[in-house]
Amino acid sequence: MLAGIGYDCHRLSPGRRLVIGGVEIPSDRGLEGHSDADVLTHAVIDALLGAAGLGDIGEHFPDTDQRFRDADSIELLQSALGAVREANLRVVNVDCTVVMEQPSLAPHKAAIRERLAGALGLARGRVNVKATRGEGMGFVGRGEGIASLAVVSLAPAA
Repeated sequence: MLAGIGYDCHRLSPGRRLVIGGVEIPSDRGLEGHSDADVLTHAVIDALLGAAGLGDIGEHFPDTDQRFRDADSIELLQSALGAVREANLRVVNVDCTVVMEQPSLAPHKAAIRERLAGALGLARGRVNVKATRGEGMGFVGRGEGIASLAVVSLAPAA
């Protein structure tokens, strides 16, 4: 069994869509970034690549490359998954946490879980999505941005 951890954070900004785990969340602010800035999917990509020993998201999808401008992060995840499969590995499970103040993620967690599971070719029960708040502390607590953590387990592709 192999394990990888991923972390990402992005600043909130007016005039951007808020996309988390491939699901658009209604909000007056979204996340800044070169791609769609999907903080959760980026953390999952890093965890996936890390578990496989394949580097990180910045090496595969650099923000200096215009091909990835406004990219759909679910498509980037599927590309990273392809590299993992080429390494003869399969995803066993994903556990992730989103840290944000507003809006509440609770009404969207099931849709996010379904979206990530579908992108990874996993049963819904193999993907877990949790949410917590910054409790008024740091950039998350002040509502300046959103952070996410993910852990991915891989096994040999039988």
